Amino acid sequence: MRIFKRLFLFIFLFFFAVATHPVSAQADLTFPTVFNFQGSGYGHGVGMSQIGARAQAMEGRTASQILRYYYSYVTVEPFRDDQMLRVNIGHLLSTFSLRTDTPLGQVQIIAGDAKDSLLVEPLRVMPTKAQMNFTLLGDLAFPTILAPDGTVDSLPSGTTWTIRWTGTRYLEGSPTIVSFVNGKVATKYRYGQIQVKLVKTAVLGYRIEVTNTVRLHDEYLWGIGEVPSSWPSASLQAQAIASRTYALSKVGSVKTSCDCNIYGSSQDQAFVGYSKESEATYGKLWKAAVTSTSTDDTTGLAILFNSEPIGAYYSSSSGGITESSRNAWGTALTYAISVPDPWSLDPNYNSRFAKWVRPVTQALVASAFGLPDVVTLQVVARNSSGTVAKIMGTSSGGKKVTITGVIFQSRTKLPSAWFEIVS
Repeated sequence: MRIFKRLFLFIFLFFFAVATHPVSAQADLTFPTVFNFQGSGYGHGVGMSQIGARAQAMEGRTASQILRYYYSYVTVEPFRDDQMLRVNIGHLLSTFSLRTDTPLGQVQIIAGDAKDSLLVEPLRVMPTKAQMNFTLLGDLAFPTILAPDGTVDSLPSGTTWTIRWTGTRYLEGSPTIVSFVNGKVATKYRYGQIQVKLVKTAVLGYRIEVTNTVRLHDEYLWGIGEVPSSWPSASLQAQAIASRTYALSKVGSVKTSCDCNIYGSSQDQAFVGYSKESEATYGKLWKAAVTSTSTDDTTGLAILFNSEPIGAYYSSSSGGITESSRNAWGTALTYAISVPDPWSLDPNYNSRFAKWVRPVTQALVASAFGLPDVVTLQVVARNSSGTVAKIMGTSSGGKKVTITGVIFQSRTKLPSAWFEIVS
């Protein structure tokens, strides 16, 4: 009897404790600290696959054949391309510097935006091995020149400058290479001129925008750094034509956010100036590929739809079939539909992204959905190309949020939208 009394007392006390101290549902949930994903491809996947272009070139296809494979209902024809292009090479900066080590080279700094005028007097002429520094303070930038002997020359503060150097259409003299230093990265420029302008932003206040104005036909294209210069010539030519076409679609309008026609980064296409052309061994191959796609001094081959240059989108690789513009961005473009791209899944061609695995932290996943936390993830829908169309996150409080796969991929920095959730 004593045993039964003790057992009864234990059961009574247990249920009393549960009734008076309920365990919350949240306490029972397991919060993943990391979500794991696996997938294929790198980039948005719309238009030309650069890995696929390389593979097709290795299989013997021409640049025109490659482009007409990835862009539907287009022609590849000569188009005028001698326009001047304002390329952003420094975005949202608070400081940067310029220098040249070219013997006899000279660099001029001019107040204001000189545009194409040759009748302007420089504020200063910076000699070889001196360094020009720009520093932002409030709504003004302060340029200084540090001479080789250590002396500092302070120039008047302002908001806009033009920088020219010898050996260009703007200034005769010894061909000069200018190094633009942003943080620890130095990029070489050989052509055109540089503009420096302060632009007011909604969040950061004033910031410095730096642009390089160059001729699209050659000076710009010689500096495109999208693919290795060692790739087969047909794939380099395909890239040159796609890059020319993409740039042509940007000519004519200046974006106030960057004081440019086009960004020199992944926001548009990578532009690394003379650093590309001057690559050891292979730089001359890229320059030759660009030149071979020019038909004369003012025209070059471009991808046309209804006789106009297309928005020639491209990315590194896909998940085995390219993405349509409709799936990626909601805008259906006749020339940007999905086509098979098996080369992207071949590790012999795409060693890094034929298959990838990525962990993403709980904090980053939760932030992608705008939730305090995420306990479960579910792919709700896929596109015909295999990319994730919609993905849903559920919080510990039971709130469910659904976003597109493209937005999720961008916010979590996954290589592509061709992915699966790994248990």
